[in-house]
Amino acid sequence: GRNLKRKQIMLPSSAQADFAPSFYDNGPSSNNGNLALFSLSEDTPVGTQIYQLNGTDPEGQEVRYGLSFDPGSKEYFRVDPKSGNITLVETMDREKQDSVDVNISITDGRSKVVERVTIFVTDANDEKPEFQNMPAIIDVLETTESGRSIYKVEAVDRDTGSGGSVTYHLQSPHSSLFAIDINSGVLRIKSGKTLDYEKTKTHFVTVIAKDGGGNLNDKEQFMSSTATLTVNVIDAQDTPPFFIGTPYFGYVYEISVPGSKIFTVSAEDGDVGNPNPVSYSFEEGDDGVFGINKTSGCISLLVAPIHLKREIFNIKVRATEISPEAKDLDYGVTTVVIRVVDLNNNPPTFYGENGPQNMFELTMYEHPPEGEILRGLKITVNDSDKGANAKFNLRLIGPGRMLRAVPQTVLNEAQVTILVEDSAAMDYEKHHFLTYKLLAVEIDTPERFSATAHIVIHLLDTNDNAPKFSSDYYIARIPENSPGGSNVVSVTALDPDSGPWGEVKYSIYGSGAEMFLIQPTSGIIYTQPWASLDAEVRSKYNFYVKAEDAEGKYSLAEVFVTVLDLNDHPPAFNNNFLEKTMVIGAPVKIEAVDDDAEIPNNVIEYAIMKAEPDNNIFDIDADTGEIKLKSYIKSMAIIQNITKKTDCSWSLVVQARDRGQPSFSTTAVVKIDITEATQLKGGPLGSFIELNRNNSLQIIGMLVGIISLVVIVTVIISTATFLRNKKSNRILPTRRVRRRPPKQPFWNFKSPFKSSETPREDFTVQEEQQEPEVNVMNANYNNNFRERHWTVPTVSAVVVPKPRQRPKIDRRDTVNKALVSELKMRLEQKKMASLYNT
Repeated sequence: GRNLKRKQIMLPSSAQADFAPSFYDNGPSSNNGNLALFSLSEDTPVGTQIYQLNGTDPEGQEVRYGLSFDPGSKEYFRVDPKSGNITLVETMDREKQDSVDVNISITDGRSKVVERVTIFVTDANDEKPEFQNMPAIIDVLETTESGRSIYKVEAVDRDTGSGGSVTYHLQSPHSSLFAIDINSGVLRIKSGKTLDYEKTKTHFVTVIAKDGGGNLNDKEQFMSSTATLTVNVIDAQDTPPFFIGTPYFGYVYEISVPGSKIFTVSAEDGDVGNPNPVSYSFEEGDDGVFGINKTSGCISLLVAPIHLKREIFNIKVRATEISPEAKDLDYGVTTVVIRVVDLNNNPPTFYGENGPQNMFELTMYEHPPEGEILRGLKITVNDSDKGANAKFNLRLIGPGRMLRAVPQTVLNEAQVTILVEDSAAMDYEKHHFLTYKLLAVEIDTPERFSATAHIVIHLLDTNDNAPKFSSDYYIARIPENSPGGSNVVSVTALDPDSGPWGEVKYSIYGSGAEMFLIQPTSGIIYTQPWASLDAEVRSKYNFYVKAEDAEGKYSLAEVFVTVLDLNDHPPAFNNNFLEKTMVIGAPVKIEAVDDDAEIPNNVIEYAIMKAEPDNNIFDIDADTGEIKLKSYIKSMAIIQNITKKTDCSWSLVVQARDRGQPSFSTTAVVKIDITEATQLKGGPLGSFIELNRNNSLQIIGMLVGIISLVVIVTVIISTATFLRNKKSNRILPTRRVRRRPPKQPFWNFKSPFKSSETPREDFTVQEEQQEPEVNVMNANYNNNFRERHWTVPTVSAVVVPKPRQRPKIDRRDTVNKALVSELKMRLEQKKMASLYNT
C-alpha cells in the first residue's frame, strides 16, 4: 500500500562497512517524512511550503535531500537540500492533472536512496458549470398548450462533489411566460400562460446554471453561468382582420359628383405571420348612396350631393378574412363617419331695409338713456353658407365704449341691435357725430371671411351744461381813493352748450355786494357811481357772482375785494400840550394815534425835537413813546450840575411821525416836572404809589397781591378752626336740616349787538375778515387777481372794550395841521442849528 519505489545507490567507499540512509515513514496524515499518501488541494497558492522531507543515516552522517521529475513533466515543486522543505512553484489544476509523480532522494555522501512517490491533487470549487446546448434558438407554435415542455437545458461542472452538481433557474421567473425544472433543466410554458404571436413574436429566456458550492481558498464558493434561449413564436390562424388608422372620417362637398372617391379603408389579417387576403363590405348606414370596392376598400359617392338626406352618415364597414379555399373566415368591423360639408364660399353680408347696405346713419339727441335701443338703425347680417361656415362674430369698433352690438355670435342670420352703453360719453360738446365700424368675422373657417358696415350717428345738442366760471374765487384790490364807477375785477364763465343755452348773464348778490355793480354780459365788476371807499371804515368785501343761462342753469363764484389803505391821516396827540411828572428812575409815556387802517400808514415813530433848558437830559423810545432820563442821571444833583440851574421843570417838543408814503408828522409840547422819590404819609405803600403814580398797572398788581394774601390767610385759619371743632367731644343736639333744591340757572343770552343799559356793559363787536395770502405782482389794483388754491376766508368776532372816542378830524384840517407842524419843526431845527453855531 505504499506509493513509492525504493532504490539504493552505493557510492565508492573504503573497506570499512557503510549503511545507506533512509526516510522516515510518518504516515498519510503527516507533513513530515517521505510523502507517503500525501495529497494537495489545487487552490494552494504558489510559494507555499507544503511538506518537509525527513530521514536519517545509521552512521549519523549528515544527510541531504533531492527531488526530481520525469523528463518532459511539469516541475511543480522545489526542495531545500539541507532542511528538506518542499515548496510549490507552479499552479495546480485538478481538472487537467489529478496526480503528480515525484522522485525524492536522501544521501549521506556515500550512499543515496531514491524513492518514487505519487502526490494526489484534491479538488477545489474553481470551475463554473458549462452549458452543453446553449445558447440556442427554438420555434414554438403559438397554440402550444400551457405546461408543455419546449426544451431541455444541459450544463456540466467539472468539479467533484457538491461543486460539480448543477441546478437550473430563470433570470426573471415572475414576469416570464416560462418555467424550468431545477434539477433536470426541462423548460416549459407556465401553467395558465399562452404564447401570442400578435403580441410578441420573439421571447428571450435567460437560464442560470448554479453549482452546489465548495471551498476555494478556504472560503465557501458558489459558481454559476448564464445562457440565453431564443424562442420564436410561430403564427397560427387565430386572429381576425383589423383596420389600420382608425377612426375614419370622410367628407362630401357640395361640388362632389357621383363616382367621387370619399374615403379608403385599410385592414390586415391579424395573423401577420401568414396573413390571408381581406374583403370589404358595408354592414349598415350607407343608405344606398355610397359604394365600396371589395378589394381596395375605396368608398365612393353614388348620387349627387343634393340627394343626400343627412349631413352625417355613420357607415359600418366589415373586413372579412378569405381562406386559400375562398371561404369566409373571421372578420372585423369599424365605423366610417362621412360628413356632408358645405364649402365656405359666401362671406357675411349686411342688409338694410332695401337690400345689401354697408352705410347706416342716425340722428339723435345727446345723452340718451343707458340701455336704450337705437331703433332708427335697422341692420340685418346674413351668411349663406351652412354649419360652421355660417358662424361668425359681431364687433362694434369706435370711440370709447358708448355703444354695444348684440348678438355677439351669429349662426346664418340675425337682426343686429345697437344698445347705449355709456350715456355720459355721448356728449354733443365733445362729439358732434360718432363713427363706428360694425365687423362680422367668421370664427371656425380657414378663410376667416369678414364684412364691414359703417354707422354714423349725428348728435343733437341739449341744455345739459351749466355755465362754469374760470375760477371758484376771484381776488381784487382797489385803492380807497378810487372814484365811483371804477373797475374792480372781470369774471368769466363759459357754457359749452350751443345757441341761447350757451349765452351767459351775470349778477351779484350778498352782504358785501351793495357797493358794487356788474355788467350782465361782460362780467366786469365796478363800484357804484356814488360809492366812496374808506379803508378805515371797511377794508374787506366779499360777495357772490352768479352766471346763468337762458333756462336758469347757473353756477356761483365768490369775489373777495380788498380796499387798499392810503396814508391820509397824520398822527394826533390827545392834546398839543401835555403835563407829566417824572420821578427819577421811572419813565413817563406819551401816545399819539394814527387813524389809518393798515401798516405802515398807522405805525408811529417818536422823537424829541427840542428840550429846554438842555437837550442832553432825556431819551425817548421811538416805538413806545416812553420818555426817560439818560442812564447816568441818578439824582437831582446831577441834573443841577449839568444844567447849572435849580429849576426842575422842562419843556420838550416831541414829534410823532407815521411810516406811510408820503409821511405825516405832528408835534406836541410836553412839560415835565422832575422829582425824586419821597416817603408818603402812608408809609412804604404811599411811597410805592407815589413812585408809580404814572404806571397804574403796577399799582393794581400790588393791590391784587395784597388781597390774595389776605384771602389765603383767612382760608388757613378757617380750615384749622374746622379741624379743631371736628375733634371736639361735645355732643350736639340732633337737628334735621331740610335743604331747598337750588333754583335752576336761567341761561340769559345777551346779544352783543344790543346797546347796554349801563356803562359797565358797554362793548363792541369787532369783525375781522382775513384775506387769503396772495402774491400780487401787478401794480394795477383794478386787475383781476385769480388763484387756483384758495383758502376760504373766515369771519371771526371778538368782544373787546370799546375804545375811547377819538375826535373827528376833517381830512383837510388834518392835512393843514400836518403841514403847519412840519413847517414848525423845520423852523425850530434851523433855530437850534444857529444856536449851536454861535
